Amino acid sequence: MGVKLKKGIAVLFNVSDISRTERFYREILGIEVERQPGGDEPDWLLATIGNGVELLFFEGKEEIGRSPIVVFELEEGYIETVVENLAKEGVEVVTPVTEAPGGWSADFSDPDGHPLAFYQSGDLPLRK
Repeated sequence: MGVKLKKGIAVLFNVSDISRTERFYREILGIEVERQPGGDEPDWLLATIGNGVELLFFEGKEEIGRSPIVVFELEEGYIETVVENLAKEGVEVVTPVTEAPGGWSADFSDPDGHPLAFYQSGDLPLRK
């Protein structure tokens, strides 16, 4: 099963206090952090590091082993088809395709239980 990925990677962190996290990354580490409106959910943070690397921070329950999550962005979309194919290959799908900020995502585990995810923009097709 080949999947076409965009260049770059996003690493998601679940954090207990979004404001404290924002101050730490901005003031202590000197990383430019942008606060994103969460709508009905709490605001979240985006830090673009360069070379296609993004750090995303969401306020919520921290669970050891569930954060950070490495996220691969699908270039052509088809996330529902991709996740169905993962399941057929025996991959543990932790969270099925669900709405995410600006698109869709799904969480799964590698053979050692490391959390991974696919994300696609909301303007791309869900199925092939």
